[in-house]
Amino acid sequence: MSKPFPAFAAIEFDSVPAGIFAADAALKRAPVSLVRSGTIGRGRQLLVFAGTTASVEEAHAEALFQGGLQVADNVILPDIHPDLYSALLDGTRRAPDSEQPVWVLETPTVSCNIEAIEKALKGVPVSLLEFRAGDPRMDGRGLAVIQGDLYDLEAAQELALGVLEGRGIAAQHRLLTAPHTALLALLGDSTRFDLCSALPLEGETAS
Repeated sequence: MSKPFPAFAAIEFDSVPAGIFAADAALKRAPVSLVRSGTIGRGRQLLVFAGTTASVEEAHAEALFQGGLQVADNVILPDIHPDLYSALLDGTRRAPDSEQPVWVLETPTVSCNIEAIEKALKGVPVSLLEFRAGDPRMDGRGLAVIQGDLYDLEAAQELALGVLEGRGIAAQHRLLTAPHTALLALLGDSTRFDLCSALPLEGETAS
């Protein structure tokens, strides 16, 4: 999927009324496209918009000003990676490779995960399998799953964690160097339990 706009911004608010008010102010401030806005769990409101770099920067500044102390986190990307844009816009997922390692990153907010994963995607040739943003089941957290050759994946991990460490953000992450084929099949569906297909029972049977 090609991205219609180069620049992208995401802002999280600790107050739903403050988030809605800030979204309205941002849209009135500059000609940006409202991608999505709504609650994401833990009483937070997530605002996502895109447009030209100048317009996004202006709307972003206005939303931060209006949100004030209720801004939980935010990110602005002048030239967002197209795969990340697709994942954020419509939940696009990529089928996993059966022989490559997988890295899973979970962060306390969506915005910092966007920033970290975008750095990784632009830095090394890895694939974004899934990005979950704004899922109320995640209680406001961001989740990304990427895959690639082990050398590239380790480099991607270093880049992403460097972004988070630079902001003083702790994250949960794991590198699976040789993931089981059954697990990869489930990851191809989704990391959401209710969207995973049940696999045929295998292995030992009780006597």
